[in-house]
Amino acid sequence: MTFEEAINSIKELNIETMQKAQKRLDNLTKPLGSLGRLEEIVKQLAGITGELFPCVKNKKIVIMCADNGVVEEGVSSCPKSVTSSVTQNFLKGFTGVNVLSRHSRADIVVVDVGVDDDIDCPGVINRKIRKGTWNIMKGPAMTRNEAIKAIETGIEIVGKLKEKGVNLLGTGEMGVGNTTTSSAVASVLIGNDIGEMVGKGAGLTQKGLINKIEIIKNAIDINKPNPSDPIDVLAKVGGFDIAALTGCFLGAAAYRLPVMIDGFISATAALAAIKIKPECRNYILPSHGSAEPGNKKIMEALDMSPMLLLEMRLGEGSGAALAFHIIDAAVAAYNEMGTFGDAKIEQYKPLE
Repeated sequence: MTFEEAINSIKELNIETMQKAQKRLDNLTKPLGSLGRLEEIVKQLAGITGELFPCVKNKKIVIMCADNGVVEEGVSSCPKSVTSSVTQNFLKGFTGVNVLSRHSRADIVVVDVGVDDDIDCPGVINRKIRKGTWNIMKGPAMTRNEAIKAIETGIEIVGKLKEKGVNLLGTGEMGVGNTTTSSAVASVLIGNDIGEMVGKGAGLTQKGLINKIEIIKNAIDINKPNPSDPIDVLAKVGGFDIAALTGCFLGAAAYRLPVMIDGFISATAALAAIKIKPECRNYILPSHGSAEPGNKKIMEALDMSPMLLLEMRLGEGSGAALAFHIIDAAVAAYNEMGTFGDAKIEQYKPLE
């Protein structure tokens, strides 16, 4: 499915199924609305899938991995080589997202869309656009065509997972320097001051943080991304990982799959996807409130509330893996609770 085909395939939620789901929720043995956001989650899943009893047993977390040329400006405390190392470590099973996804009964899908290394690792899907983006302090991160290619990679990966019966997606990433590119993209798309968006990422000092803010400001001044053209923003100050995740969100909406935001980088991609196609928002679920300050600004801009507030900033899809437990609980309560008829209890009625 091409970028244009995906955009044209995104439709509104199935309102009829959502109404039926609400009727069932109101007939379960509990006070009306007493499961709070769990009820909203179930209704959203019903609207996305068109199924009165949604299934979320086949879960995958797609991790887009890429390097960023801006790292040469000293915006990260980690060397660029960490991107390649962690990308390969995902397949060894001992990273943070590996552990958390195992406990939520989810598998990870690792995709190389721009790691600056020749990765020969069974299990890593090779969709390398190029070995890292260009330095945004010297010009655009990528061409517009490369940005679209990265987006279409995300759409392609989601389509293949849909064919395999996946029914719940999480999003994750790995790329040294990607909190810098995410801050740049998000600040342009939202219109916020850079200082409100930028955090310490993987552990910068205060001096490093000040440098990071200046680098982002200068990169935006140099490249002049168009706030009303999300693809232009991604191409000029983004990264291959962000663009590919943008494709994941668009692809999930096109294929009618619920998809979960992870942290700041993932939220930036969701923001870009929604700016491209506003209806995409209906298919997206937030997971946790990242400790990165820009994440809160994105959640506010999208009018979303995270399910979990744990001060995490790991990335990788770790927050999505944790929030999968909440989704499982919501679906289990909805599917397995008895009705008032089962319990021979008079149904609750709304107070007038």
